[in-house]
Parts: sequence; structure tokens; C-alpha cells
Amino acid sequence: MEVPNPPWHREPRRRASKPQLSQELVVKTALGILAAEGIDAVSMRRVSQALDTGPASLYAHVSNKDELDELMFDRILGEVSLPTPDPERWAEQAKEILRGQVKAMLAYPGIAKVAWRTMVPVGPNVLRHGEAVLALLRAGGLSLKQAAFAGDALSLYTKAYAYEGSVWTSGEVDQADVARRGEQMTEYMNSLPPQAFPNMLQLGAFFNEETASDRFEFALDMFLSGLANLASHPPSRARDDKLGT
Repeated sequence: MEVPNPPWHREPRRRASKPQLSQELVVKTALGILAAEGIDAVSMRRVSQALDTGPASLYAHVSNKDELDELMFDRILGEVSLPTPDPERWAEQAKEILRGQVKAMLAYPGIAKVAWRTMVPVGPNVLRHGEAVLALLRAGGLSLKQAAFAGDALSLYTKAYAYEGSVWTSGEVDQADVARRGEQMTEYMNSLPPQAFPNMLQLGAFFNEETASDRFEFALDMFLSGLANLASHPPSRARDDKLGT
């Protein structure tokens, strides 16, 4: 029979057991570091320290840092909801997905760099996003080949826009250096003859932090209105084979 300890004896402390290591836990931990400190702070060693284990134990679940980056990117895309295609509002639905992708990438400083440098990242959420965009473009009347090319162009622009935005929040550039360069550029542009560059000398008002969202929305409108026009006015038969209609 087990005899209980007398009340004046302190009960021995039980050491809290660590959660079982898994790929999901590794990625979740890496995302926490990424959100707080940016992509450059994420390393196999740093993640292993956060999990109170050795780097070697991580390799049973993630083969290397490149795979960890891809898994993080895929997990981030999983935060973006995907609509059921509606032919009546396919263009707006496509915009919603792309806006969601940008918002998700900007929430994790530097992850857009991963999306940009990884030419064909493949994961369950990446595939779902690709299929969703293609389905919307097909619902808008595009052929599969047209949708494939359009989806590629929209993806490239969205990743480039998110990467440009993340450069300022991830610490990749020195803000003081950028400010000095901006002052130099303004001084230089103001020294140029207005009659030689009547348009270029007025562009400064359109390229700043306040207009970033406007630029993105303008590009989406331009892309998607052009695609809608293409769908409603099919190209001549001479171009059918090239465009896959």
C-alpha cells in the first residue's frame, strides 16, 4: 500500500514534459520567430533552441532550411480563404484572393522573398491557391492556356509587390540610407529642365507609402479588365493556337 507523504514534506516537482516534436510544431515555431523578427532570424539552430532541442532532431521532420521556408510559405497561404467561383463576380473574387496573399505575406516580414526566389513552390495550400485562381479565370471565360498565363502574371506581380513592401518592414534596407538617397534624388530631379522631362518630374507624388495600395489596385484592375475584354472578345482564329482558345 502506498503511504502518502506527511503534510510538512514538499511534494517533488514534476518536470513539464516537452511537446512531441513534429513537422507542424517545427513550422509553427519558425513562424513565430518569423512574425516577430523577420525571415533572416529564422534558422534551424534558432528554431531548435526555441524548442529546447538540438538542430539534428529537426532534420527528422524538415530536411533543410529551404524546405522549412517553403513549409512556412505554404502554411501562411493557408490563412487566406478561397471562394467558390461565381461567374458573375469572378474578377472581384480574384482580387480578393490576391489581396489576401499580399496581406498574409506582409504579416510575416521577408516571407515574400521565399515566394519570389522559389520558382515553383509546391505544397497543399499553394496548389489550392493555384487551382482557385485558375478556376476563377476559367469562370470568367478564359481558356486553360489563357488562364495559366494570366495566373502566372498575376502571381508574379503579387509576389513582387509583397516583396517590395516587405523590404521596408523586414530591415533589409537601411531607412537612413534610403532617406538620404531620396533627398539626393529630389535635388537632382529638381535641377533638371522641366521642358525636357515634363512628365517624369511630376511622378514623385505618385510613388510613396500612401499610394502603395492604390498602385496595387490599379494593376489588378488593369490586369483583370484586360482579361475580361479578352474573354468577351475572343482573338481571331489566326491566334487561337497561340492563346489556346
